[in-house]
Amino acid sequence: MDVRRTVPVALDVDSDDAVLLEDTVDTFLWSAQYVVDHAFQGEYVTTSKTTLDDETYDDVREKTDGFNGGLVQAARNKAAEACKSVVARWKNGKKASKPTFTSPHIVYDKRTATFHDDYVSLATTDGRIEADYILPEEGSDTPHSEYLFSDEYETTGAELHSHDGDWVLHIHCKRDVESDTSEKATPENGTVLGVDLGVNTLAVTSTGTFWTGDEFDHWRREYENRRGSLQQCGTRWAHQNIQSVGRKEEGRFKQMLHRISNELVAEARENECSVIAFEDLTDIRERTGASWGHKWAFDRLYEYVEYKAEEYDIVVKQVDPENTSRRCSHCGFTHPDNRDEEEFECLKCGYENHADYNAAKNIGLRYLRRNQTGGDGGAPLGVRLNSGTLNVNGGYSPAEESARTGVHAESHDFSRG
Repeated sequence: MDVRRTVPVALDVDSDDAVLLEDTVDTFLWSAQYVVDHAFQGEYVTTSKTTLDDETYDDVREKTDGFNGGLVQAARNKAAEACKSVVARWKNGKKASKPTFTSPHIVYDKRTATFHDDYVSLATTDGRIEADYILPEEGSDTPHSEYLFSDEYETTGAELHSHDGDWVLHIHCKRDVESDTSEKATPENGTVLGVDLGVNTLAVTSTGTFWTGDEFDHWRREYENRRGSLQQCGTRWAHQNIQSVGRKEEGRFKQMLHRISNELVAEARENECSVIAFEDLTDIRERTGASWGHKWAFDRLYEYVEYKAEEYDIVVKQVDPENTSRRCSHCGFTHPDNRDEEEFECLKCGYENHADYNAAKNIGLRYLRRNQTGGDGGAPLGVRLNSGTLNVNGGYSPAEESARTGVHAESHDFSRG
């Protein structure tokens, strides 16, 4: 199996090269948009990379005055994946419109980027440029030393992002790991760990572990106040410091989300879960009233859990979130009045618990029902609770005496900040 990591590296780009990169970003986004526009021209949306390549490659090269062929193909791939995502949403009965590309970035592979020990060579609209890495101090324990400069990992490509004049290269690294069934952290027929995400409580698992949103909200307000004060100054110094505040904010939140993701994966391993199930994040802002910052945090958390769980052969999936907060995980009765903010009380059977914990169990059950194959073929056998499991029909089975005795599954006071 492949273990993949992404390492963000800031680049030292001089003013002349920055102009070239900006032109390359514009051309890359234009190329991807051209392919999308072409894909949507017919009666059906074209999603095949081969077909889109045959029908658009020459046109794009001609209209962009010979834009680098590798970058043209990368833009085509980006467009094809976006089209596939739209079609998938349509098939699931969800709304989706034609993709548009506005976020300033470029996708590079080994043909268009050459990665060296302390700098990178990047293809542009006019030849190549070289940019030095801006790296942490030597000896510090960072993803750069652990993945980027490790002999165990191979560099496969990168995405270059631009924000307020800063250039950051998100470098993709990969290593092959032999799968040894005797050392797997989870059994073939393991259990599902359901995870519910929210505003007041960032994450809740079906095992009853809570990660509150207090720290996230505190620092979000703190950084907003700092930016507001600097914006009132209106000076060049203030503008530069606003950018610095933004970088510090993103760094703090990423560190916090890495910690939570580590704890989530540890929770899954401790409970012998073969799957971690999240709700579909596509429309989570509309469902939960989350801010853009919360949506960003949810996406990053899922991304971190996904690649960290892969190392332990734990699958991470998303399920349809419809009614997971209104459905009783005990009897299955679904009604809007079952939930009152953070409290859940089933109108039919009287089951009471924290609403997010109830939703986490329902998310696990939904994955279980969607993938149940009768207990063979590696299908998970239940949703993991703190003191046992729920089967596909919602039936409870207590855990063995050796497994986390003394704490009942329905307790939800053992939260983590």
